[in-house]
Amino acid sequence: MKHFVSIKDLSKENIELIIKRALKFKESNLFKGKLKDKTIVTLFFENSTRTRTSFEIAAKNMGAEVVNIDHNQSSLKKGETDYDTIINLSAMRPDAFVIRHYQSGYPEFLSKFTNIPVINAGDGTNEHPSQAILDAITMFEAKGKLDNLNVCIIGDISNSRVAKSHMWMAKLFDWKLSFYGPKTMLPKQEWLDGVKIEPNLQEALSDKDFIILLRIQLERKSGQNIPSLKEYSRFFGIGEKNMPNAYIMHPGPVNRNVELSSALMDKHEKILITKQVENGVFARMAIFEFCLL
Repeated sequence: MKHFVSIKDLSKENIELIIKRALKFKESNLFKGKLKDKTIVTLFFENSTRTRTSFEIAAKNMGAEVVNIDHNQSSLKKGETDYDTIINLSAMRPDAFVIRHYQSGYPEFLSKFTNIPVINAGDGTNEHPSQAILDAITMFEAKGKLDNLNVCIIGDISNSRVAKSHMWMAKLFDWKLSFYGPKTMLPKQEWLDGVKIEPNLQEALSDKDFIILLRIQLERKSGQNIPSLKEYSRFFGIGEKNMPNAYIMHPGPVNRNVELSSALMDKHEKILITKQVENGVFARMAIFEFCLL
C-alpha cells in the first residue's frame, strides 16, 4: 500500500518507473484487468473536468469499479466532518481514495488516519502531483529526456499547486526552473528556494525547452491582483508575434486569448495541451498500479 500525496515523497526512480509504465500502457493493452475486483472512491471538494474524468477513465480502463462521492449530497451537508467521512468510508474497505480538496495539505493529513491508499488529485494551492507526472511524460515524449531541462512557468504562480509540484520535479531532474508573472502573483522570496524570477517576458521565453502557462485563478480572487484580463494578455500572454521556439504546455483550463492566443492553441505543432490531456489517463493508470499493486 502506497499513498500518492506529494512529488516530494517520491524518488527519481519512483517517477521514472511510473513514467515508464504509463508509456507502456499507452502503446499496449497491458493495463486490461489489472484492477479487476478493485473499488476506487473519488471525493472532489473542488470543481474538476480533466482530472476527475481522467482518473475515472483510468480506473475503468483497468477494470476497477468507481464510486463518486458528491460532497453536496453527502453527510458533510449534515455536519459530518471530512475526517469522519473518510473514517467511515475506510470502514467499507474500498481499495483507494482519489481526493481533491480546497484545503492545502488535506490529502496528506487524511493519509495518516487510513490504511487505504490516498491519491492526491490537487489540494488547495499546495500540490498537484498527478499533473506533474503527466507533464513529465509529455516532456519526455517531446524531448526524449527529463534531465537538465530549461523550464519557465508563467502566470499565477503564488496560487499554483502545479508550480509547487514542478519545483520538486526540478530538484529531482536538475531542471533550470524559472518563474514569470505579475509581481502581485509571484511567491515570497523565501518560498522560491533557488528558482529564478525572469525580469521580462522576452527573457522568460528565451532559450527554454518548455513554457508552462498558468491561468489566472479567479476563484481564489487572483483577478484582484491585475487591472484586467486584457492587460494580463498584453504583458504576459503568448500570441503569434511572440511565439517562442519552446514547447508550450498548460494544465488547463485555458482562458483563450488570455494566456495563449486561440489561433496558436488550435494549430501550432509545439502546443502540447491536448497531448497533456491524453497522457493524463495513462499517467493516472500508472499511479493506480504504483499505489495498489
